[in-house]
Amino acid sequence: MRMTTDTPTTERDALVIEHVGLVKTLALRLAQRLPPQVDVGDLISVGTLGLIDAASRYKASTGVPFDAFARRRVQGAMLDALRDMDWAPRSARRMRRTVDSTVAGLRHTLQREPSEAEIARAMDLPEADLQKALDQLKSMDLGLMRQLDSAGPDGAPLIELCVDPSEGVVSQIERSEMRTLLASAIAELPERERHILALYYEEEMTLAEIGEVLGVCESRVSQLRTLAISRLRTTLRGTLGSEAAA
Repeated sequence: MRMTTDTPTTERDALVIEHVGLVKTLALRLAQRLPPQVDVGDLISVGTLGLIDAASRYKASTGVPFDAFARRRVQGAMLDALRDMDWAPRSARRMRRTVDSTVAGLRHTLQREPSEAEIARAMDLPEADLQKALDQLKSMDLGLMRQLDSAGPDGAPLIELCVDPSEGVVSQIERSEMRTLLASAIAELPERERHILALYYEEEMTLAEIGEVLGVCESRVSQLRTLAISRLRTTLRGTLGSEAAA
């Protein structure tokens, strides 16, 4: 990770020491959504580098609190490191492809977003088994989306799609266009799934906290978040594929 020296060394060190607890807090929160083979200590190490980089770049004259400034960079460093890992089993990758293709096929046939019951029937699964599959896929989409430091015209934080370079044409689209397409895709989500994404990525609420707001269990929130991301992924693939073929 490249370091800059916008902040004097003594100020940088003080910021790092004062906020080192933030790294551990974010790492532990992230670890709750990861398989056990991912070491929390590794996340803390990577996050600490992100904190040092944030302290080096920080300018108090911008008026942005350092806590908010650092949080994005610490989280970003952890997510970047996780995307470099290949810890998802092949069976989970196959299941994700199956869910995605089923959602895309039903959307084309029904001309609307399919319900969970319709997705389960198309996959020849009981609905409870589909929900179990979504539970297994939750950690695979970790890093697919995250907030940007900048805000949109309405002052709300922007959400970014973190592109997987292995997904071909998607990685070739400019970020600004991708964000526009993502915003449009989010607007088409079922209301409850859209609400969950807003609470999770914009309000930074935990899955348990969102469950309390919605009156459902934490596992159910996780399932709906995973399904929402599957819908977004298939929408963007369909849109970008059509544009590439045009």
